[in-house]
This record gives sequence, structure tokens and C-alpha cells, in this order.
Amino acid sequence: MPIQFRPEVTQHQQARWNGKVLLLSGWPAWVTVLLTAVFMAALLAFLAFGTYTRRITVSGEVTTAPHTINLFAPEQGVVSRLLVADGQTVTVGTPLYQLDVSQVTRAGNVTTTTLAAIGQQQRQLEDIIRQLQSSKRETLANLEQQLTQYRQAQQGLQGMVASAREGLNAMRSSQESYAASLRKGLINTDQMNNQRYLYYQQQSAYQNLNAQAIQQALQITSLRSELLTRAAEYDNQISRTRYQHDELARQRAGAEAGGTRLIVAPSGGRVSALSVTQGQMVNAGDSVIQLVPAAGADYLLVMWLPDDSRPYVTPDETINIRYAAFPYEKYGQFPGRIVSVSAAPVTARELEAWPGAPRNPDGTAGGAWYKATVVPDSTSLPLSGGLLAQATLFLEKRPLYQWMLSPYYGLKKSISGPLNE
Repeated sequence: MPIQFRPEVTQHQQARWNGKVLLLSGWPAWVTVLLTAVFMAALLAFLAFGTYTRRITVSGEVTTAPHTINLFAPEQGVVSRLLVADGQTVTVGTPLYQLDVSQVTRAGNVTTTTLAAIGQQQRQLEDIIRQLQSSKRETLANLEQQLTQYRQAQQGLQGMVASAREGLNAMRSSQESYAASLRKGLINTDQMNNQRYLYYQQQSAYQNLNAQAIQQALQITSLRSELLTRAAEYDNQISRTRYQHDELARQRAGAEAGGTRLIVAPSGGRVSALSVTQGQMVNAGDSVIQLVPAAGADYLLVMWLPDDSRPYVTPDETINIRYAAFPYEKYGQFPGRIVSVSAAPVTARELEAWPGAPRNPDGTAGGAWYKATVVPDSTSLPLSGGLLAQATLFLEKRPLYQWMLSPYYGLKKSISGPLNE
């Protein structure tokens, strides 16, 4: 087959330019130097005058003022009665639940048997008290009736004594008149003696009536004394019986205390969580109920600060808060104001009592931590006690060059010798 194109043509097609070549002249040297100088000046100015504030993220949780109250079982037992419902509002002293801690033998429940026996004795003593009160009323009524009769009789006898006294006075006047008539010779001696006999007879009748009046007065006084004495005797018997009844009541309270425990609300609030049900066995220290403050409680945020941040945190500073239940990607961050910071580290026991406190890998609370109380600004979020949160704290503010030279400071500290004061 004959060759259609020469090799020179093919090489020309491969080496041929597709367009025209334009040669541009480069930047002037002074422009390059000027731009470089401006950039370096801006960089140096940024490093010299720019600042950066160190910030850390700390954990915490929302609490209420007053705080949420957790109640625990005082000892091992069985929940015999639940006296409140979840969400119910209670006041101070409201019974919450009853814990049965009694012992059971072959004869039955010791506490129940003891309470039944004490209750029977109390009922018998109550019957005795009612009988004594009834006997007291009847006896005092009889004595009052006798006293009334003696008083009525004494009134009649006093009238007779008064009549006898008037008759005696009249007989004395008549005797004196007879004595004067005898001296004048108007009457004889027999008439005078007869008049004296009548006078003495009247005097004897007066004395008998007066003696009866005195006897009745003594009887009335005796009845009054007996009335007071019998009333005091019955009162003493009733008091002794009531004392025995009260003693049994104390024994009953002791028996109930030995067999049951009644847990009451130490303060007002709303029942938030019932951890037990009726018939459930609990051990000493088990959480059984939680009380949250009722409406009107203030919400606070308790944060835990590491010891290297404590010198830079002061009250009235503003922090950024993020709540675990409300992701900040959707709800954003919320401001808060620090109101107090502890002057000394909190104890490990206090840290263990807060679920939001920092923990070591083994679950223990270690290190030095300071407690900061924060007031979150009002938001539309429905806050509640125990809500976990994180906050960003703004600490020391330094120029950028100082942060850049931080490794140098560390190196200088590591190679420096003993300080000479």
C-alpha cells in the first residue's frame, strides 16, 4: 500500500501550536517587596495587639432552692402502705409511707400480737373509767340530794327556833311582870311558880330546837365534806386508771415503733418519684421517694471548677451554658451569671452526692474541685432539678505572642535552677 503522507507532515502536526504564544512581563520587584512588607506588618501587628481568652468547659447540674430532697429507708423492712401518689403535693409532716420491720414467730406477728393485747387492756381500762365516772355522778347526785333535803329541813327548823326564841322572850317578859305583881301582892307564890315553870319549859323547848339546828348544820357540813371527799376519791381512781391507760398508750407507741416506721415529709413539696411499691422489701439506705419543691422554687446551676481555673473565676462573671436535655445544635447556648465560688475545695463526700460532679475512671471523685453557683438567665426552657449541663468559662486573657511563647516559658522553668530569694 503506498504511503499517503510523508513523515515530516506527521511530525509537523504533532509539534504545531494550537494558538499564539503571548509573553507577559513579570511583577515589578518593588510591588512584591511592598506586598510582603504589608503582610509581615499585619502579621506582627496581629501578634502584638491581638488577644486570646483561655476558656474551659466544666460540668454541673441544675438544682433548686430549696434543694430536691431524697428520702431513704431507715432500716430493712417491707413497705406495708403507700400513703401518697406520684405527683401529689404534700406539706410538712405528711405521712408518705409505712415500713414494716416487725418479727414473725410461730405464734404470729410479734408486733400485731402485742398491739392486740395492749388494745384489749386499753379498752378494759376505758370501761373502768366510764364506770367510775358513772358511779361518781350517781354518788355525788345522792349526796347533793341529801344536802338539799338537810338544807330545806334546816330552813324550817330555823323558823321554829326563831319562834321559840320569840316565845322565850315573851315568857321572860311575862315572868318579870309576875315578879313585879308578886312584890306588890297582886298574885300569890303558886302563880309565880307556875309562871316560872312555863318559862323554864319554853326555855327547854328553845334549847332542844337550837340543838337540833346545830346538829343539822353539822350534818350539812359533814355532807359537804363527804361530797368533796368522795369526788376526790373518784377523781383519784379515774386519774390512776387514766395513767395506766396512758402507760399502755406509751407501750403501744413503743410496740408500733418496734414494728413499723412511718416516714413523713420533712418539708413541703411535690412527690417526684416513688422508688418502691407496696409489699416491696427495702434495705437500709435505699432511696424510696423524692420530693421536689413546689411552684415558686428558684433554679440554680452548680458547677465544678478545677483548681487551675479558680484564680480566674470571680462572682458576677457571665458564662455560656449548654443543657444535656436540650442539644445546643438546636436550642443554642444560654447565658448565666456566677453568684458565688467556694473559697476551699469541696470534700470527696460532697462530690459523691452530686450526679453531675466529675469522676475518675474508677468512678471515685478525685482531685481538687471548687463549687460555683450560677443563676441561669430566664429562658423558655422547662428546667428541672437534676438536669445535667456544661458551661464554658472564660479565664485569663493574654496577647497572642505570650501564648506563642508558652513553650519557651515551660522550657525556661524546666532548665532554671533553684530560685534565689
